[in-house]
Amino acid sequence: MAKRGPADAALSALTRLGFAVPRALGPDLGPRVGAALARRLGPLTSAHRIAMDNIAAAFPEKDAAWHRRIADEAWDNLGRVACEYVHIETIWDLTEARDPKAHIQVDDSTFARFAELRESGGPVLVFAAHLANWELPAVAAAKHGLDAAVLYRTPNSRPVAEAILALRRDLMGELIPAGLMAPTKLAKALQRGAVVGMVVDQRFGRGPRIDFLGRPAQANPLLANLARRFDCPVRGARAIRLPNGRFQLELTDPIPLPRDAEGLIDVAAATQAVNDVIAGWIREHPGQWLWMHRRWR
Repeated sequence: MAKRGPADAALSALTRLGFAVPRALGPDLGPRVGAALARRLGPLTSAHRIAMDNIAAAFPEKDAAWHRRIADEAWDNLGRVACEYVHIETIWDLTEARDPKAHIQVDDSTFARFAELRESGGPVLVFAAHLANWELPAVAAAKHGLDAAVLYRTPNSRPVAEAILALRRDLMGELIPAGLMAPTKLAKALQRGAVVGMVVDQRFGRGPRIDFLGRPAQANPLLANLARRFDCPVRGARAIRLPNGRFQLELTDPIPLPRDAEGLIDVAAATQAVNDVIAGWIREHPGQWLWMHRRWR
């Protein structure tokens, strides 16, 4: 392992401090403080203009005040997510009893679908999006006793990457970093009958061109390619942020995916179908999506 330089050491110290503060504030106060800071500081960044442009393009029928409100809600959500990282294990308090006061809520349909997954096992593909706290769907399979594998993007900063990996390691099953070997590792997980999850709503420059929220965008075809190869069920999972630090977790029934003349999953059409589901989720709760990235470059 390469020796760390002063810059790495400084960033590592800052990362520890950045995690220590919300940890000290607790799972309720920490996210509220993060939300307040993000609401104040987010609009001062260049990412705010990206968010405003994206929201206006996706919702041209709404006025400027509505666009600003959605951007404000998105910053609020991002600030909460940042401070919830260190408390995910505490936030995840779903039990068979389904306490109505718990942080994690599921309705009867989703509860039954998780039971169905436990009974049938994999291979199963599950897609998610950067909505509410997008870490929570990745926790669900492992917490329900399923063999789980999760694709994740490694942060560019090594100290940050190591800190986040340490938080995720015991919560999400096998963690597979995005990269050249990811498809092979995901395929091996599916071969052994795992539930494989991935977030699929960001731009992928080499992917098929689809319609996303009314504009052409390039999308990642990895999930559709794996679905074509293994012909396994594909489900969607999302968290919806509720008041008072609570979340509604939802798991869909298997999504019917288009097939080609040979009866195989049509990769481009399936990628569109999955993104149509995500677009519907965003339209339901626009203030809970991550509008700050260049999805339509």
